Amino acid sequence: MKIFLDANVIISVLNKECPLFPISSRVLSLADRKGIQLCTSPICLAISFYFSEKKSGAEMAKLKIEMLSKKILMTPVDQDTVNLTLANPQVQDFEEGIEYYSALAVGCDVIVTEDSAGFYYSKVPVLGCEKFLEEYIF
Repeated sequence: MKIFLDANVIISVLNKECPLFPISSRVLSLADRKGIQLCTSPICLAISFYFSEKKSGAEMAKLKIEMLSKKILMTPVDQDTVNLTLANPQVQDFEEGIEYYSALAVGCDVIVTEDSAGFYYSKVPVLGCEKFLEEYIF
């Protein structure tokens, strides 16, 4: 199973943001589970770095992203991703459209985000951390 993690999930773990941290950290811990591949885009990592840097400083943020990037598959963000996003009239948020088509490019089965409303056009399930764990893991 391939799981795409949106930036808000990653940020909650990197910054230990409550109340989401206990649940989002469980999702991230799935990186070591056989049969599960966590994915995200370079854009999500850049957004996560920005917020982590604000809280922990550049050196610590870089270390966190480096550790994370060793466990997570990077999805492509290329011309095709941009073209698909621009061609879909349902996409209201360009960044979310990029994430969506980037996730599809590697065959993600589900998108985990705490902002599921932005992915209303998705053809794959879009779930919050808690709902994802309930439906797919526990």
